[in-house]
Amino acid sequence: MSQKTHFHFTGICGTAMGAVAAAMQQRGFTVTGSDSGVYPPMSDFLRAQGITLTEGYAEKNIPADTDVVIIGNAISRGNPEAEAALDRKLLYHSLPEVMKEFFLRGKRNFVVSGTHGKTTTSSMLAWIFVNAGRDPGYMIGGIPKNLGHGAHFTDSEINVLEGDEYDTAFFDKRSKFLHYLPECVIVNNVEFDHADIYNNIDEIKLTFRRLLNIVPRGGMAYVNGDEPNCLDVAEKAPCPVTTVGFHETCTLRIENLNYETDRSSFSLGGIAYSVPMTGEFNVRNAAMAAAAATFAGLTVGEIRSGLESFAGVARRQELKGEVNGIKVIDDFAHHPTAIRLAVQSLRQRHPDSRLWILFEPRSNTTRRAVFQTELAEALALADFAIVAAITDLHKFPENDRLNPDQLSADIARFGGKGWYVPDLETIIAQVTENVLPGDIIAVLSNGGFGGIHQKLLAALATPAALLGK
Repeated sequence: MSQKTHFHFTGICGTAMGAVAAAMQQRGFTVTGSDSGVYPPMSDFLRAQGITLTEGYAEKNIPADTDVVIIGNAISRGNPEAEAALDRKLLYHSLPEVMKEFFLRGKRNFVVSGTHGKTTTSSMLAWIFVNAGRDPGYMIGGIPKNLGHGAHFTDSEINVLEGDEYDTAFFDKRSKFLHYLPECVIVNNVEFDHADIYNNIDEIKLTFRRLLNIVPRGGMAYVNGDEPNCLDVAEKAPCPVTTVGFHETCTLRIENLNYETDRSSFSLGGIAYSVPMTGEFNVRNAAMAAAAATFAGLTVGEIRSGLESFAGVARRQELKGEVNGIKVIDDFAHHPTAIRLAVQSLRQRHPDSRLWILFEPRSNTTRRAVFQTELAEALALADFAIVAAITDLHKFPENDRLNPDQLSADIARFGGKGWYVPDLETIIAQVTENVLPGDIIAVLSNGGFGGIHQKLLAALATPAALLGK
């Protein structure tokens, strides 16, 4: 593949695809690309690199002199360019394969994996390296506020990669993280997710075991020592393993925990750290990042400086606005465990406030019945929970669908107050009519939720919203 010169990216406007395409262009390759949605800021960024972009997918988009077609994870059979690559017998690869050959081989790759916390932990670790002057390459499934973008490739010996267990491409059903040539792996947690890919927790454990199987003997796996699934995955790992957690059996213990409304402090292996974030899960994230940075050779001072100046990640408890003393917060949480941890963190940050959770079930897992009870338990921890419309339920067998009416009833059974409200305008009206100054409204979705954040802020700013308050 290294002798090829013209690469065509099908699905080029994804964050990672765009970053790799730009890096390839900067290295002197000819790069073209297409996507169903070619719009700023990614389109402006790519065109500024000299890359020719085409809106939409068509066989003619692949130039005749193309050497390799890079097919994005979102592309499936039936896509005109995927079909053309097969018909024309072109060389085609997934994005992780290209990353491995051009950006990861021979480097020190730090892979952050787990069901939850990947984005925050990898953002923390990347920022620790950047803040210490190491100029790492990184690929993160979010936008770290310190860095401004989620993917960047450099000539540094260090790469930080958010390791996704989701499949690689329609022609490669292995997890993406198996391509990343890890020297150091973080396993934050292992839970059931991605019900469209995995049938049960044992299949998920298997792919994590495969990840640990490719860590070299001079590398390291930092594993959550408080979670049985993680310990099970790491039990027979051929690489060195360090358990990290609160339990006394952990190799690296998190101790001396202290929560404040705007930060958390702790010690790891007897060394004190603090991070301007709340919640136990962010302490775990910071501990994992500190452990990996120590393995990389950074000093305690460099690690402390990076953690203390970490500004967070877009869409992770991000304040979108405040009107009349009511805060609207955006968060990406959509798995029951992530929802529970988000509530815990929000309670710590806003101990005297009533908490509203507006939840949009969008993932292939949360739209299924698999988490029927667990979602109710998590949502019941808020003062008020509203579940929005569940799109495309017809795509799932009737006995495999999340039952929203049952979810509302179960939230009440677990001691909460919850409603299923499928209409966006009705949600806004219901919240506006019942919210009080000082309340926190957390919008939980892995999608756009119909632009509810700004619509809600606009509704709260109207004189009618203040009546009776």
